[in-house]
Amino acid sequence: MIVQSCKNSQRRMPGGINRDRIPIMKSTVPKREANRNLSGREELVDRISRAITVDGALDVFPGFRLARSSRPTEPVRSVYGPAFCFVAQGCKQVLLGDEVFRYDPGNYLIFTVDLPLVFQVREASEDRPYLGFRLDLDPSLVASVIVESGFEFKKGAARAMDVSPTDAGLLDAIVRLVRLLDSPEDSGFMAPLIIREIVYRLLRGGQGPRLSHLLSGGDARRISRAIGYLRENFERPLKIDDLARDLGMSVSGFHHHFKSVTAMSPLQFQKQIRLQEARRLMLGEDLDAASAGFRVGYEDPSYFSRDYKKLFGAPPQRDIARLRGSLY
Repeated sequence: MIVQSCKNSQRRMPGGINRDRIPIMKSTVPKREANRNLSGREELVDRISRAITVDGALDVFPGFRLARSSRPTEPVRSVYGPAFCFVAQGCKQVLLGDEVFRYDPGNYLIFTVDLPLVFQVREASEDRPYLGFRLDLDPSLVASVIVESGFEFKKGAARAMDVSPTDAGLLDAIVRLVRLLDSPEDSGFMAPLIIREIVYRLLRGGQGPRLSHLLSGGDARRISRAIGYLRENFERPLKIDDLARDLGMSVSGFHHHFKSVTAMSPLQFQKQIRLQEARRLMLGEDLDAASAGFRVGYEDPSYFSRDYKKLFGAPPQRDIARLRGSLY
């Protein structure tokens, strides 16, 4: 019996065609997808830069805001509601407690409860300005998409903020949303459909546990209720036992889940809300430090000044003078 070696054997197709001599074609799908993604990002830069031509922000329609900056910015502190944030060009940084998150054209930012955050544009120039947008997340829309899509995900107190890679499907939906900048007559009908798809894409991308913060029921939603209470009643003394009981949680469970979601304790959260509001009162209503501190719940001016300096890097009077100087 003659045994042919694998090296010498040749498989032939009908008609005498030598299969081994047919060139193996490498898949071009990854390359085509990469080219399509690059084209999409370039289109986003072009359309956003034409829509907003000077530094600042532009509200395109309710819940959708464009932003542009031709230079890195100072840190901006505020309390922000649930949102999906995307960078078309440049790089942005956000602080949540002691944690630092950076996102750029390859990665998006999502946060799903009201949080005291510090935003800062890190990479921008006259030639390549920072360009991005923020899309507010509507709880009723998120709930509808979760129910209708049938997605199942592990429930729990996931951190409320995340930076994740932007996949091709999500990028495609983003491009179509931004195209509506050039056809406002279509945005009233098309924008809600595309935003719904973006929420769906976020779910497919693994954001279900975070988006569940916007649903009713469960520990995540209880923490969202606690955050809402603290925002509305920040000037009142914080009674953890009463708040936990009202939420139907143990004190230890409340502390654990609150920190899991917000990266800070309830007391730290309340303190940041108080200090940011005091800063606004001094800057916008011309209150002195003692009056602003008392208005937000501080009884001891020296304690207020100490906490203020720790958060903002300078005592109240010096910080407000610096802020006013930067405005004029």
